[in-house]
Amino acid sequence: MSTPYPFTAIVGQDDLRLGLLLNAVSPAVGGVLVRGEKGTAKSTAVRALAALMPEVAVVPGCRFSCDPASPDRACPDGPHAEAAGVSRAARTVELPVGASEDRLVGALDIERALSEGVKAFEPGLLADAHRGILYVDEVNLLHDHLVDLLLDAAAMGASYVEREGVSVRHAARFLLVGTMNPEEGELRPQLLDRFGLTVEVAASRDTDERVEVVRRRLAYDDDPEGFAARWADEEAALRERIAAARALLPRVVLGDGVLRQIAATCAAFEVDGMRADIVMARTATALAAWAGREEVTADDVRQAALLALPHRRRRNPFDAPGLDEDKLDQTLDEAGRQEQEEEQGGNGGGDLPDPDPDSDPDPDSDPDPGGPGPDDGGDDGGGGGVPPQGGASDTPSQTPEGAPDAPGRSAGAEQQPVASAEPFRTKMLSVPGLGEGAAGRRSRARTEHGRTTGARRPQGSLTKLHLAATVQAAAPHQRARGRSGRGLVVRRDDLRQATREGREGNLVLFVVDASGSMAARQRMSAVKGAVLSLLLDAYQRRDKVGLVTFRGKDAEVVLPPTSSVDAAAARLESLPTGGRTPLAAGLLKAHDVLRIERLRDPSRRPLLVVVTDGRATGGPEPVALAGRAGRLHRSEGTASVVVDCESGYVRLGLAGELARELGGTAVTLDELRADSIAGLVKDVTAAGRAA
Repeated sequence: MSTPYPFTAIVGQDDLRLGLLLNAVSPAVGGVLVRGEKGTAKSTAVRALAALMPEVAVVPGCRFSCDPASPDRACPDGPHAEAAGVSRAARTVELPVGASEDRLVGALDIERALSEGVKAFEPGLLADAHRGILYVDEVNLLHDHLVDLLLDAAAMGASYVEREGVSVRHAARFLLVGTMNPEEGELRPQLLDRFGLTVEVAASRDTDERVEVVRRRLAYDDDPEGFAARWADEEAALRERIAAARALLPRVVLGDGVLRQIAATCAAFEVDGMRADIVMARTATALAAWAGREEVTADDVRQAALLALPHRRRRNPFDAPGLDEDKLDQTLDEAGRQEQEEEQGGNGGGDLPDPDPDSDPDPDSDPDPGGPGPDDGGDDGGGGGVPPQGGASDTPSQTPEGAPDAPGRSAGAEQQPVASAEPFRTKMLSVPGLGEGAAGRRSRARTEHGRTTGARRPQGSLTKLHLAATVQAAAPHQRARGRSGRGLVVRRDDLRQATREGREGNLVLFVVDASGSMAARQRMSAVKGAVLSLLLDAYQRRDKVGLVTFRGKDAEVVLPPTSSVDAAAARLESLPTGGRTPLAAGLLKAHDVLRIERLRDPSRRPLLVVVTDGRATGGPEPVALAGRAGRLHRSEGTASVVVDCESGYVRLGLAGELARELGGTAVTLDELRADSIAGLVKDVTAAGRAA
């Protein structure tokens, strides 16, 4: 077994180390999510923590690591007779991104359960991680249903496996640590809330600190055992401090005043539910125990808020993570001052308020001497209603085609980016047919989870039994198999796998017209708002997204296909406009992107979203060339939709013509809204289906 990098040798990353240590002191905190760019010692720190965890006593031979002092009564390997336990090091179990549900929760032998009535259960990773650490690298890439199972087990302290009326339960209490790179996609807010703490990590910009990181890493790579030996004393001291904090934890007092500060902080930052309050209380208690104190202070509450609240305030992927520390300090001060006034105003501990309500108030006194002053934040300060200053007037520019948008300056000049309009809820755009791509929430697909639509013979191991089909297959052979009792004689050939239909995530490739015909300030703002809305919809439906823009003489892949929709939103906001409209170049560039993605991920079906007014200029026969490019997509069966951005009284209908060439449909910006009266759902029509 390789020697792990010492935890105490990690340079910097104070928040990361503190979050991990607090969970080591009190696993009830609920785990920690580590967010940060690649190469910031996320995985190194998690693996190093295992060496600091106290050893655990287990029942000999128990696959579920039962505690001999209080064995689990429902343990599948039980009941356990009284016996001396054996000690072993706490485990660190890693959950791969591509793990199956059976690998996570365990597998039940359905054939033996039906034919012999035996609960033959093979434990999964949740059982292996019991009383240890469960580490999920790239947790944001894990399928949602696996994340749900994982977090449910972490919250309940137990794992349940139920298959066709046969159920197994076992204890699963572990320290949950997830790491992720936000550039590769975000976790849904509902899943973020299930992690107790979150920390943001980034590489240091201090030269001396970076030099020390490299020096230590090279020394470790040259001689891991020798490097670890040099840090052995620091590791032993930290291990003893964790054990001492664990022993002190039950004696830490969480006073009413501190609870009031916690509640006031969660209310001020408008977090959903009560989980944040509970996690903050547990974190503040762990902080006090870590500092060797038996009473929680306001500083503990402040630090707990910085660790427990930032990820609970995100409502969508475009919200910046973090916490307003000035607002946090003000909230804590007000809650502490209110508690102090109530204690001082208790009239010696009695029930009567002070001053006497029957006494005449002093007309010259301040009616609220202890209350907060005026709002320090001001009204707006940000100039929310002021349009961005890009050096251009607010009048639309004239398009190269001479279309009647509005007179103005030439569309050939590049204009500065404009801010997008507010996003809105969009209609659902889906790919027709039945796919088999990655689990998501957009188009119909054959999936492991969803409604049962039929049965088939299993290919490989059986995962989802179709009981009725299995019984139907076995029933005609009972007499020939010598059945004499009430039981059903089932053989391997009788088993049937349930086929299920759910939803898949797609590759949504946006092709955005950024030419002069779209450059009018209000018009481009509306277009960006529409694309931002579609990006938000793609995030919620677990899609990959890509962004191609065209203007001037050529098209550009602004963002290759990725799971990070916030990266796409950032590129969209900084998008300049101006120049001619090389529509054909944009469609051909999109074709190249899709061709490469089909080789990389052939099961993920694409959805092409072209955002344009349909005009095409530049070069010989630009309209005919754009039509041929559209028919190329249609010939390959690419599902497509054209978002028609044409405005004004005179409309040429060019976007609709482009949609027909693509074999898709066209929707206007107004029709794209979910609350539009233009229709309920716009399904994309694939090539060949309309023919």
